[in-house]
This record gives sequence, structure tokens and C-alpha cells, in this order.
Amino acid sequence: MAYKVFIDGQEGTTGLRIVDRLKDREDIQLMFIDEDLRKSVSERKRLINESDYTFLCLPDAAAIESAALAENPNTKILDASTAHRTNPDWAYGLPELSAEHRAKIAASKRVAVPGCYASGFNALVYPMVKSGLIAPYHPVTCHAVSGYSGAGKKTIAVYEGNEKPDEYNSPRQYSMGRQHKHIKEMMAVSGLSYPPIFNPIVDNYYNGMVVTLPFHLRAMAKRTSPQAVWEMLCEQYEGQNFVKVMPFMGEGVLADGFLAANTLKDTNMMQIFVFGNDDHVLLCSRFDNLGKGASGAAVQCMNIMMGIDETTGLI
Repeated sequence: MAYKVFIDGQEGTTGLRIVDRLKDREDIQLMFIDEDLRKSVSERKRLINESDYTFLCLPDAAAIESAALAENPNTKILDASTAHRTNPDWAYGLPELSAEHRAKIAASKRVAVPGCYASGFNALVYPMVKSGLIAPYHPVTCHAVSGYSGAGKKTIAVYEGNEKPDEYNSPRQYSMGRQHKHIKEMMAVSGLSYPPIFNPIVDNYYNGMVVTLPFHLRAMAKRTSPQAVWEMLCEQYEGQNFVKVMPFMGEGVLADGFLAANTLKDTNMMQIFVFGNDDHVLLCSRFDNLGKGASGAAVQCMNIMMGIDETTGLI
């Protein structure tokens, strides 16, 4: 039997990626909305309620509206927007964080797919807080660089257009001094009591991301070392299919000493790196903002909800 799957917002970047990941699966029957009915509430409601699984790849307000259209008790919703990520009634779709997170995804009919920056941030900070290495009130700083594919259709068009401004050829920081939309999610999931200083950067390449967190060892809640932090993270993610802790200090992986952000593009993998010395430890997560940071994570969660191998259709 094939599961019926509808993607509300299938024309967007994440929606198109989900279609691409599912279109060749024999256990999936994709349901498509006619182009001239894309804004029809009644048609979208019909497709949502006829589906076994619906992905919401929409702006927040539209995602809330679409979720409310689901009246069939058997329809399961996966929301890729920001709208439900801190809602306790929705499972948070990062199963590698704990057995409890994975179990809630498996049992839920409502799953919030994590944000891209938040995925890399929480994969690092959640175990740091949980292990007691940093206190919930620790002043956390996060730097992150992403490809421009996560910036929306209008910005993508500028990057790929013939009249691209020269500054678009360089890394561009943004959201300085403002509350980035992922910060609420970062705090709620990681266990932090105060917002981190978050420094996002968009750069002149399509997809891929590195999230970086520096910590002074003297400010940690427990006496520790970069090696001990690495060992803790190895234990946290032991046996996971899509989150791998790389060799300490990147030995044998970063032969040229550079950590590129686009190495894992088009995959659902996340790599975690630990660097440091006697004074500080530097944690990095590398993944695809469109993969483990969006469409790949969504499909992984659907697989878990189906009770099948979570790697099905994913690399």
C-alpha cells in the first residue's frame, strides 16, 4: 500500500526538495494541486484530509491556517515553517537529541520540522546543557554561515540574476541587533534561559551551512577540556545515522585546515567537529540547510512516523 502524501507549498524551495526526495519511492503516492487552485482553501482542505501525510512548506500564518484545515484524525502533519516549533503539542523533529525526542516523533500526528540554523545550534548546545558543561544561563555566542538558498525566492533571484550587486559576491551578515526568528526555537529546545548572541551570514553559494559556537573553558559550569567535550558528543550521537561526530580537531578530515560549508550539500548528513586548546573549545556543525536543515529532516521524520527505516530515500 502506498501512502498518500500532499505538499502544501510544493512550489517553494523546501517543497520542491521534498518532491524530489519522494517522487521515485514506491511506497509514496504524491498528490498534486492544480496550479490554478493553489490558493483555493477548499481544494487544499480536500487534499490535506485525503492524505496520509501532509507537509506544510508555507509562511507561518499560512501554515497555521493549513494545519487547522486538517479534520481527518488519520492525517499526519509535518510543518516546515516556524509556526509550531515551540508548541509542546507538536513533536520537535530532531530525533537525534534524545530517545524521548525520537519516541515523540514516532507517536505524534503533528511534527514541527526544525529550522536550519536551529538544527545546527541545538545539536551542539542541547548536549552541552544536558551534560552540565554549561549552565542554562551561560552567555552563548553563535556564528553561522549559509548558502543563499535559505534566503527566499526574491533573494535567490538576485543572487542568480544578471544584475547581481557586487556586495552579493561576499559574505553578508544580517539580523544584527534584531531577534532572528530561530532564536525562540534555539532557547526552547536547547534549555538556555537567555537568548544567544546570534550572528547569521549568507554567502555566495547555493546550499550548505556551518554553525559555530566558541566557549571559554574558564567560563564553563564544570572543569573540562576540548577532548572531554568531544568524548561527550561522541557518546551523545553514537549509533545515529545522520549525525556523526568527526575525529577530534578534524584530524584526517580537514587536511588543508579549512572547514568548508558546502561539503554535505544535497545530503541529510550532519557532521560535528570539536576544536580547542587550553583556553577555549570551538564546536561546529556542518550540514545542508536544505537537507538536514529542511527537506531531508522532514522526510526523515515522516519515515520515523511510518515506522520504517529512517534512512529510506535519504543519503
